[in-house]
Amino acid sequence: MSDIKFGTDGWRAIIAKEFTVNNVARITQATASWLLDNYENPSVVIGHDCRFAGPLFAETAVKVLAHNKIKVFMAHKVASTPMVSLANVKLNASAGIVLTASHNPPSYHGFKLKGSYGGPLLPDDIAKVEAHLPKTNEIDLDAIEMDELKASGLLEIVDLEQMYVDQVTANFDLDLINNSGLKLGYDAMYGAGQDVMKRLLPGIDFLHCDHNPSFMGQAPEPILKNLQEFSELVKNSDIQSGLATDGDADRLGMIDTDGTFVDSHHLILLLIHYLCKYKGEKGKVCTAFSTTVKIKNMCEHYGLELEVVPIGFKHICEIMINEDILIGGEESGGIAIKGHIPERDGIWMGLIIWEFMAKSGKTLRELIDEVYEIVGTFAFERSDLHIKEQQKLDIIEKCKSGAYESFGSYKVERLDDLDGFKYFFNDNEWFMIRASGTEPVLRTYAESDSRENALKILKAGYDTLLN
Repeated sequence: MSDIKFGTDGWRAIIAKEFTVNNVARITQATASWLLDNYENPSVVIGHDCRFAGPLFAETAVKVLAHNKIKVFMAHKVASTPMVSLANVKLNASAGIVLTASHNPPSYHGFKLKGSYGGPLLPDDIAKVEAHLPKTNEIDLDAIEMDELKASGLLEIVDLEQMYVDQVTANFDLDLINNSGLKLGYDAMYGAGQDVMKRLLPGIDFLHCDHNPSFMGQAPEPILKNLQEFSELVKNSDIQSGLATDGDADRLGMIDTDGTFVDSHHLILLLIHYLCKYKGEKGKVCTAFSTTVKIKNMCEHYGLELEVVPIGFKHICEIMINEDILIGGEESGGIAIKGHIPERDGIWMGLIIWEFMAKSGKTLRELIDEVYEIVGTFAFERSDLHIKEQQKLDIIEKCKSGAYESFGSYKVERLDDLDGFKYFFNDNEWFMIRASGTEPVLRTYAESDSRENALKILKAGYDTLLN
């Protein structure tokens, strides 16, 4: 029996090693037991991304739920995480299951749980699901026929893509974007956003929008190092703005017309600026611990309350479903806004930025300059430090004991330790250390007034940690 534990967003494991049909059946049975404890007549929405064996694992989950007499709404084709979360709300389902490993490498698969409100299942409920995990799968899956489940009414095939298209067209003026004269590009990274984007904006340029479960050997994470081909395409063409989303289309990154990568920090600031100044909206802002300090400056400028939470969108979601939240965002590219579901949605956020460009008649660079006029220029860098497990533990112990008073010439003025260790050198420069819970890896982050200076901080941090 292998252990199954949820991380910051679902359970992920290597296909055919830990991620097997039997283990998917076990975690689905745990989910079914939790549902039956908490709902009189529960129902579940199920979808899968473009990864290897997605339909197989989705059908496994369907069969286990149906064995427990739980009604299932199953996507008729590949579905993004936001599609499943939206369908949860539209279909009044008790929970959602997404078979996806999100931005992880192609050898991984995963199992995400969504709540009835259309966002990540909250930590307390995840713990209850884990507590129900059986030691083995006792269900004869081969004896359960999908056609019989359809005939019985326990399984209904639904078009989640159409549901999402309807939601987008009801909330965006797509004609404005399509007729703006903007030359736009989209990189699906071989992920679940590819088909729906072809329907929403058929006239834009597309990259990596075909079925390839191997993702060409690259993790479908929309960060600079993974978007070099897209960056070059934008730079060497007439594309004015590029949008990239990850494997299940809930995270995003953007590319400016000169090929420059626009990270989540800048996108969160752009969205706050647009929603407040141009649309007159208000509300609290909620961000993860590793995001830029400039968000605080922007919130002060517009008189908004800011709450910083531990890393993991589930913490942002919990606040969004209980309070009036204008925007919730994290450093890794996951952003949600008021008026949509409390869920990360890369396509939705990209459309808002393109709407901003179309309405203002300004380039992405000009809009970023507007942000800089309010908060000042800044740059953020992140790098993973791959070291031995004991070395990782030793460094974290030093962090806890207060051993680091400086990193090279950078003297520590204060330390925040909400979720990791964020060492401030002044109000605008910092170095952060956060240990991976599953790998011998330290996540390191730095912010300064330029990319060059942020990289200098990272180097000073590495020199101190490894010597």
